[in-house]
Amino acid sequence: MRHLLIAKYIEKISRTGSLRSAAEELGITPSALNRRILGVEEELGVEIFERHPSGLRPNIAGEILLKHFRDQIADMDRVKSSIADLSGRRAGHINIATTREVVQYFLPALIKQHLLEFPAVTFGVNLLERGEAEVSLLDNTNDIAIVFEPLRLKELHTVYTGDQQMYCVMSSQHPLATKKRLKIYDCVEYPLLLPKRPEGIRRMLDIAAEKIGVPLAPSLESNSLDLLRLMSQDSQALSFSLAINLRPNLKNDRLISVPLDTPGIPAGVLVAGHLRTRVLPVAAARFLETTNKELTEKFS
Repeated sequence: MRHLLIAKYIEKISRTGSLRSAAEELGITPSALNRRILGVEEELGVEIFERHPSGLRPNIAGEILLKHFRDQIADMDRVKSSIADLSGRRAGHINIATTREVVQYFLPALIKQHLLEFPAVTFGVNLLERGEAEVSLLDNTNDIAIVFEPLRLKELHTVYTGDQQMYCVMSSQHPLATKKRLKIYDCVEYPLLLPKRPEGIRRMLDIAAEKIGVPLAPSLESNSLDLLRLMSQDSQALSFSLAINLRPNLKNDRLISVPLDTPGIPAGVLVAGHLRTRVLPVAAARFLETTNKELTEKFS
């Protein structure tokens, strides 16, 4: 499987953008790695990397070769997973593309439980911006995508699709803390702590505010959902959360959550799935089944 080793070399250089950094991660010398790449280029009759003072990046030929290798690696992972399943030893590596809403509480708990049952399975979790997770499936960089408000559904085979309730998170002493439900116009009178665009939560809040003609003027914007939540402690400021990333015990942070109503606006959608044209390795397919079951039980 020499070609898979070469694929690993090229993939590593592509990701790091540096021959030296890639060599360090691979545990070989830069000169040895360079000889391997020059050998591939000689065999193909073309260069596969553009060489710049700042580093290396794949040219068009390199991108074509990378796509070929990634497809081969994905196929080999599927074969290994199927063979391991035949022997009764669930094994394999699962790459998951996800967004901030999913990675805080739901996904860690799900992976922990899976590892207890199938310790031979390994995981890679890649936190991506909205819209990037689905794209990462196209070249087999990731096996599974679990995302809120995906931008591309055409290539995605969805196993789970479900609405997500939005909550307003605030200090337990906040004037709005006694409310049973809130609307967006209740919130704009107070300092707002908002996720940065293009986060799915921010999109839903922007749509809700635009519908009733009120401006959203955040006191703080951040792509750290933890920071936004904690900034609500002992203050008048409001942050927002989906059901899936609502901390299980907010009381420990002296916070509470109140459901946010957005009448006339479709609820934000959480989606889990894989590339429509790809047959997943057994390990990834089974994990996706578990994901669907857990999401259905919690939010349907």
